[in-house]
Amino acid sequence: MKLFNSMGPNPHIVRIYAAELGVAFDEVEEIDLMAGDNRKPEYLQHNPAGQLPALVLDNGEIISEITAICEYLDETTDDKTLIGNTAAERAHTRMWTRRVDLGICEPMVNGFRYAEGMAIFKDRMVTVPEGADGLKSVAQSKLHWLNEQMADGREFVAGSTISLADVLLFGMLAFAANVGQPLNPEHKHVGAWFDHMGARPSAAA
Repeated sequence: MKLFNSMGPNPHIVRIYAAELGVAFDEVEEIDLMAGDNRKPEYLQHNPAGQLPALVLDNGEIISEITAICEYLDETTDDKTLIGNTAAERAHTRMWTRRVDLGICEPMVNGFRYAEGMAIFKDRMVTVPEGADGLKSVAQSKLHWLNEQMADGREFVAGSTISLADVLLFGMLAFAANVGQPLNPEHKHVGAWFDHMGARPSAAA
């Protein structure tokens, strides 16, 4: 397998997930996101959506979207899963992953794109600068809700074991903390979880 990689939270999330599974990519090709190489014909022929990362399978098929890549890696890795071994476990993980993705990650990253990241994204996608503060507030509200849920003492977002929901949220929060959306110190349960995740070897992937 080959990974088209770059700076940013999305490739980092996939690298963390692969590290947790013990998966090594056969090849990693760096794409210069800041130079906009992901929007140039050479890369668009691989991924017409222009997104990073993208995974090239051994048969040449290409998968993009971070949750899809992570699920593929999970399903093709023997003896280890961060999604679940039963239908109920997988549904539980996907439920929490969707909550994290739609409630926190999407508004958080778009809040960045429409504010601090405007210089990068204004010529690459539709940006809505007047929505930036509202989107950031949505993400913080959902983080407050998650903090309350984690007051039950759970070790990870979805329960007692690490899952796709943890990797997705950690990667996004680690990025956001450096671009104007730091963790709220009042969210003590999320903060403790974040420190715990950051101490795992996979966080440095």
